[in-house]
Amino acid sequence: MNIVRAGFYSSIATAARLLAALVVIKLVAWLAGPEGVGKLGQFMSLMSLLAVLAGGGIGAGIVKYVAEYRHDPQRLARLLAAALWYALCASVLMACLALLFSRQLAQWLLDDVAYAGLIRVLAVAQLGIALANYILAVINGFMDVRRLALIQVLGSMLSIAVAVWLARWLHLYGALLALVVGQLLWLAVGLPAWWRSPYFRRSMLRLRFDREMTLRLAAFSLMTLTAALVSPLVNIAVRDHLALELGWQQVGYWQAVSKVSDAYLLFLTTAINIYYLPKLAAIRERDALARELRHAYRFLLPVVMALAAAVYLLRGWVTRLLFSADFAPANALYGPQLAGDVVKIAAFVLSYVMLAKAMTRLFVFSECAFAASYLALVYLFTARFGLVGAMYAFAANYLGYLVFNVLVVRRYLERV
Repeated sequence: MNIVRAGFYSSIATAARLLAALVVIKLVAWLAGPEGVGKLGQFMSLMSLLAVLAGGGIGAGIVKYVAEYRHDPQRLARLLAAALWYALCASVLMACLALLFSRQLAQWLLDDVAYAGLIRVLAVAQLGIALANYILAVINGFMDVRRLALIQVLGSMLSIAVAVWLARWLHLYGALLALVVGQLLWLAVGLPAWWRSPYFRRSMLRLRFDREMTLRLAAFSLMTLTAALVSPLVNIAVRDHLALELGWQQVGYWQAVSKVSDAYLLFLTTAINIYYLPKLAAIRERDALARELRHAYRFLLPVVMALAAAVYLLRGWVTRLLFSADFAPANALYGPQLAGDVVKIAAFVLSYVMLAKAMTRLFVFSECAFAASYLALVYLFTARFGLVGAMYAFAANYLGYLVFNVLVVRRYLERV
């Protein structure tokens, strides 16, 4: 499996996931209007956070060590038994907390305690969601990209059907419930697909505490949770600053352009995660690692540059299609944002060396340091350039992150 084929399969899976998300958004917008879409965003944020916490944040660790131990059955069995034990304990803890505070969460996030029952359903579902994420991580670790894409496509298609049915029956409540059921459908599709794979062993479903493997997975838990928590908090701070200085309308323009970037980059970041994390984890020779990184740049950089150029040329049409004509002032923000996107992908390719080689302290430091520097740059550049300064801050921060990763990888290659 090479990056081109991996990119093809991951693009199909990503398109299916985006389509499923778009259907739910359209249903909610049709049934409940802007207020419903706001509640949808809050509920999706809660789902995303619980999914990371309930799985213990060890998905990347499972991918790395499965790729590394797949030819060592004894260590692989120890790893997977410990991973399943870790994920089960974390999901039970998150489920209990969500059940205990269901009314408070419903009031805080959805402004209506009537949704407490929905929060309880989500809480109980965490065990199934954690198992689904475990299965997907194992399949990813074996670099079975076709099976992974098949699960995601079938799961997304079933999710669309369930969303339409529940939304017609229970309206907004049903659309939100469909998000939870959709995650469990991934388990319903993924378990038999994994069961039929040539590498499946019944021992992969055993639970066992293993101190060594648990500590290794805990390092990835720390890295994942840091990334999952720091980025949203910084973005909240950026929105608050922009709103205070420039007003919420300007925040809307910034958010619109940022969402366009997130959407088209998702195809590339998914391919990087599916292909390069297990690939880099399995490589131990310096020359092979350097060669794989050069290959990544030869493929990914031209693709992201072409996509960024296309979005820039079509920015007016894209803005009207995804938002409305009222967002026309956002068109002036695309240039520096898209330039920053190119630098971001260049940095991401190298940053996966830290994940693949379990450089926990360095990864956590970089996440916190560059989150802080981004916020500082936003303050500095918006004071001088206005709203577009936030885009300058984004590009400048990722340029610094790229330089940092170049130094990290160069040092690692010298020491291997």
